[in-house]
Amino acid sequence: MNEIVGRDDLLLVTLDTLRHDVAVELAEAGRIPNLARHLPGGVWEERHAPGSFTYASHQAIFAGFLPTPAEPGVHPRLFAARFAGSESTAPRTFVHDTPDFVSGLAATGYHTACIGGVGFFNKQGPLGTVLPGLFQESHWERSFGVASPESFEAQVACAERLVARVPEEQRLFLFVNVAALHQPNWFHTPGATEEAGDSRATHAAALEYVDRHIGRLFAAMSSRRRCFAIVCSDHGTAYGEDGHTGHRIGHPVVWTVPYAHFSLPGPAEGPPQPADTSGTEAP
Repeated sequence: MNEIVGRDDLLLVTLDTLRHDVAVELAEAGRIPNLARHLPGGVWEERHAPGSFTYASHQAIFAGFLPTPAEPGVHPRLFAARFAGSESTAPRTFVHDTPDFVSGLAATGYHTACIGGVGFFNKQGPLGTVLPGLFQESHWERSFGVASPESFEAQVACAERLVARVPEEQRLFLFVNVAALHQPNWFHTPGATEEAGDSRATHAAALEYVDRHIGRLFAAMSSRRRCFAIVCSDHGTAYGEDGHTGHRIGHPVVWTVPYAHFSLPGPAEGPPQPADTSGTEAP
């Protein structure tokens, strides 16, 4: 990360509420081709979320605690605040002297921007300003939110405008919280009704919807130079497993999430290359 920071643009996409099992099934079935083509080996990495709901998980993520690889062991992190005794800070970790890596990147000259999705990013009350307040620039509008059937399309259009405004020489860190997977998601399945409600199947349809448009986001973020991208879920959600519905609970379908990081080549480079995980978080 010490080579990447300062050289590449950076993109972090949290597919809010996306379950690991659904993400894996759709990738294996060829139903999310635009995401799958960038996944190392064509597969999602299984990881454990740092929190069971959006606010807690994102507070941890921005502090450098991205979802943790599911296998046992000490896993070096991509980003870490300088902290005595940290076992997950490695020589390749980008270490910053700020409480979160968003401000750490800003201190190195990055323009930091947030395009929010779920309510914790809506800036409509004090709690909704905490996470977007970490960024130099933040955006949220009703069309980005969980109730909008076109939420991700609206977010991508905002991202395209944002990237076009940033001076070419300015490095950019863009964060996008994708709301489309979050309940309600019934409207992403043709013929579905609100009365029938949300289900694991409509959750899957929402991921297919995101996949249809995410290529535009990747294209915008790699239009200036190489971009290092992280795409993951912040937590999963339950659809009746063991009697549970929703999240903010300690159930495996909530704690187990999909993760990937990879490089998007810039205009002068070749086809996309998956990042080498080498058994750690650091590329």
